[in-house]
Amino acid sequence: MRNHFLRAAAGAGEVDRSWDIAYAEFTGTPKNWFYVGDQEASPCGLTFKTDGTQMYIVGSGSDKVVQYALSTAWDVSTASYTQSFSVLSQDGVSRGLFFKPDGTKMYVIGQSGDNVYEYNLSTAWDISTASYNQNFSVQAQDGTPRGVFFKDDGTEMYVAGDVAEAVHQYTLTTGWDVSTASFTQSFSVSTPTPTDLWFGNSGTKMYILDDAYNRVIEYTLSTAWDVSTASYVRTFAVLSQDSVPLGLFFKSDGTKMFMLGATSDAVWQYSLSTAYNIDTASFTLPTSEYLNVLAQDTNPQDIFFKPDGTRMYILGSAGDDVNEYSLSSAWDITTASYVQSFSITAQEILPGGLFFKPDGTKMYVTGYNSDNVNEYDLSTAWDVSTASYLQNFSVSAQEGAPRSLFFKPDGMKMYVIGTSADTVREYALSTAWDVSTASYSQGFSVSSQETNPQSVFFKPDGTKMYIHGESGDDVNEYNLSTAWDVSTASYVQKSGVTVPVESGPQGLFFKDDGTKFFTVGNSRDAVWAFTIS
Repeated sequence: MRNHFLRAAAGAGEVDRSWDIAYAEFTGTPKNWFYVGDQEASPCGLTFKTDGTQMYIVGSGSDKVVQYALSTAWDVSTASYTQSFSVLSQDGVSRGLFFKPDGTKMYVIGQSGDNVYEYNLSTAWDISTASYNQNFSVQAQDGTPRGVFFKDDGTEMYVAGDVAEAVHQYTLTTGWDVSTASFTQSFSVSTPTPTDLWFGNSGTKMYILDDAYNRVIEYTLSTAWDVSTASYVRTFAVLSQDSVPLGLFFKSDGTKMFMLGATSDAVWQYSLSTAYNIDTASFTLPTSEYLNVLAQDTNPQDIFFKPDGTRMYILGSAGDDVNEYSLSSAWDITTASYVQSFSITAQEILPGGLFFKPDGTKMYVTGYNSDNVNEYDLSTAWDVSTASYLQNFSVSAQEGAPRSLFFKPDGMKMYVIGTSADTVREYALSTAWDVSTASYSQGFSVSSQETNPQSVFFKPDGTKMYIHGESGDDVNEYNLSTAWDVSTASYVQKSGVTVPVESGPQGLFFKDDGTKFFTVGNSRDAVWAFTIS
């Protein structure tokens, strides 16, 4: 349940949503993706209305066709959920989706029955008016059909399957009537796992989406719509966006390509500077609320900010160091510039968590090679070049793979989370900020929400706790009925906003007023900022 608090200085009726991750969103531009995981946890097939104002997906999780409206045609960032239509009565493993160009017929290919299912829509493009009509079996050609496509007049149908690793072509004696289909021929493709297909440029181009090597494969057909005349041209990698690409669609003029990915549960949008030539395809990264840190570390693990937002620190396990950045505009990561780094190799070669004392005179690093919390003194506050190792504290008795740590603002409590127990461990320090005086108090399991936790963060008053992890690729929020006492934690909700942008989330940090949080991950080697409003 969402918690809303009136702003102290706000007008009547105004709501303070700080620290409430239900209202978190990525506000950077451009945003060339759209998250569909709230409607379908296993998305597989993708298509658009011919004018780009409606988008449809199908998946094997809910076995529903889901419809979205785009306020700006062909811009997936403007999509909003409209409605869904169940196809479960026909097939329990829905894979591919296609619409007749006038929107009066819909086709779903299913892996349970190995059929292409045909539906009539009494109102074009409105799936709430869909009714099941008939089906056609493709089992004789492939026992794992994945994608379906039709020639623009409906007289040819194409199915991609990963048992035969081929595209199968069928002729329909009556256009758009699958009961009149008959098998014609097959064409072997350059991948063991074709997951979808698309034809363009009046049938002279064919594209195969490849799950095995995470790419789009382009072919030229010397005779339009005849797959036997296809010849390989080139490939385009989509791994940077998703490692399990399942759905493919092109705008009819060949200037935009869309990919649906099952790792991110998102639709990704690409621009082609030359129509239908995937060599010219590009994915545009955001120019705001985003910072690539690849030049400093290829495996970033955690993130921390100076309280005024003018310094940022990235812990990396490729270089085993803490990287320091200066921000010319506080909390604006696009203004960050690299300053220097500090090696922690002598203490930890697999670092996971980073924390600083609020005055910047102490730094703490934990890692899953030594299973220690390592304490450093900084002779100049917030300047990592002045850090010197002091001592450590072992957490191995409680956690064999520590990933993150956090301290209560007075330094009298320490918290460690790891992946061996999926538990937040609470420690009491008899001397503030002195880890040698730490003793274990208690733990709180987060395994019901996250089985691969990577980061832990607390609201400054200790009444909220947040867990970021890789099994859900999301942020989980908890309330603590007694501040700073993890035994009193109760789960509230999760935010899926980080899923599309980062499938390897590692670090999490909130601005002190709870209106922004930042994540860093090793799938894109970048920092992302999310606004809570």
